Amino acid sequence: MKDKLIQQALERRLRQTGDGAPPASLADVSRNARSVPEQFYRFDQHPGYQQLRIMHDGAARFGLANPFFKLHESLAGAETTIEGQRFVNFASYNYLGYSGHPVVAEAAKAAIDHYGTSVSASRLVSGDRPIHRELEAELARLYEVDDAVTFVSGHATNVTTIGYLFGPRDLVIHDELIHNSVLQGIQLSGARRLSFAHNDHEALDRLLGDQRQHFERVLVVLEGIYSMDGDYPDLPRFVELKNKHKVFLMVDEAHSLGVMGANGKGIREHFGLAGKDVDIWMGTLSKTLASCGGYIAGESALVEHLKFMAPGFLYSVGMPASVAAAALAAVRCLAHDAERVATLQARGQQFLALAREAGLDTGTSTGLAVIPVITGSSLKATQLSGALAKRGINAQPILHPAVPEKAARVRFFVSCLHTPEQIAETVAIVAQELQKL
Repeated sequence: MKDKLIQQALERRLRQTGDGAPPASLADVSRNARSVPEQFYRFDQHPGYQQLRIMHDGAARFGLANPFFKLHESLAGAETTIEGQRFVNFASYNYLGYSGHPVVAEAAKAAIDHYGTSVSASRLVSGDRPIHRELEAELARLYEVDDAVTFVSGHATNVTTIGYLFGPRDLVIHDELIHNSVLQGIQLSGARRLSFAHNDHEALDRLLGDQRQHFERVLVVLEGIYSMDGDYPDLPRFVELKNKHKVFLMVDEAHSLGVMGANGKGIREHFGLAGKDVDIWMGTLSKTLASCGGYIAGESALVEHLKFMAPGFLYSVGMPASVAAAALAAVRCLAHDAERVATLQARGQQFLALAREAGLDTGTSTGLAVIPVITGSSLKATQLSGALAKRGINAQPILHPAVPEKAARVRFFVSCLHTPEQIAETVAIVAQELQKL
């Protein structure tokens, strides 16, 4: 009797859907549910997970260990400890050695003691801490622009900035090797997306000549140093095109701040450009600046707009004071650390020169901190990374689909903390292990 009453109540509820469709019986609902394929309601049947399993199974058949998610048990600088073993480390973005720097670490500790471990809400709601404003003012001074705003995630900085500022009547054009965060931001925005050949300003000029008149706002997005290849654009040529075609120009400096320029001020210093030559300066706090998060720097109208309206800032918790303090200390160290910058640049040039002498394929790398060794297949890249690990070198493979299969590689991030001896020995070992493969 009880089951019958429940069934009648459910049927009444189904009849009250108000969509004009005939009422469905419980039998109809049950039958419809049984017809739903498993991959639509089980995570282990998701196509992406199935592809991941195929990759893992294939690696196991070749006797390859998973090269990812290694357990580091110490500070990851030029060296690191993984599961009790010491490695020369080329898998961290700690370009100037600020992660673990005593001044940076002390600043973070002091901020925790004073402000706690969280600001506990968005900055709009919970309010700023002085450390937030100091960091943003330092970043604005670094770029010689009006203002800056920081976000809790570097990836989300691009997603929410592009996703909010542009829309279906706009066009976003990007270098074909642009970072995933930019692609995700464009998708969120609903803007039309087009790409141009890597670092080819002439191709961009032709594309803008064909397309500019069909859209309201147009954004061009570049990177300072491309994280997979270690090269950079001829930025003055792109600034000329920005002015010629009346478009916005955005430069992602995730890997170029602290690496380019005599004082590490990035691609702007490298080319002697003014801060206002680029409309949107974007960067991360997680690499040279030894912290976590991202930033946008530019004119006051841009920054104020993002602070009040960009969902990734407005609806996200504010950056913890300790995170902001670490980045602030690193920015202030950078202002007086030209020697570290010079050392980093010298170590990168040494690695690149030795690699080329050894016949290694380093692609288009300029030797500025990021140097790939292209192996030509994901299998070979994974094998090389594993062989290097057995010889005490930690360097990660970059596999398809992150790069084209024929461009699979092992990627090396050089730090100012690496010694000339470590670099020379590493390149020699890479050449030896590649020869075996």
